Amino acid sequence: QVRLVESGGGSVQVGGSLQLSCVVSEYPASNTCIGWFRQAPVKEREWVAIINTRAGGTAYGYSVKGRFTISQDNVKNMLYLQMNNLNSEDTAMYYCAAGSIVRSYCILDQRYFGYWGQGTQVTVSA
Repeated sequence: QVRLVESGGGSVQVGGSLQLSCVVSEYPASNTCIGWFRQAPVKEREWVAIINTRAGGTAYGYSVKGRFTISQDNVKNMLYLQMNNLNSEDTAMYYCAAGSIVRSYCILDQRYFGYWGQGTQVTVSA
């Protein structure tokens, strides 16, 4: 059974760093899209960073590119999100999610991710 459990959220000042972790009990398939989404109050859930385990590629949302790094440890079945130079716009609930690869690609839309963790809160303050 696929189960995703996030940790590592917390409160940090602007310019600070945090690392989120996600324990992946098992992958839905040998080829999976796995990554991070976030949702701020009164905003739509948006994708942050995704790994295509088939192609080995990564994708980052425009607002986090250059500041966030997604990685995975296949031995430990862990997914990470290193977040640097945080700003107030990064305040949100962060979710680990896994989904299907469609024709070798990850569709960067939450509707294509069928497995979700419970979320971990990140709060960035001045």
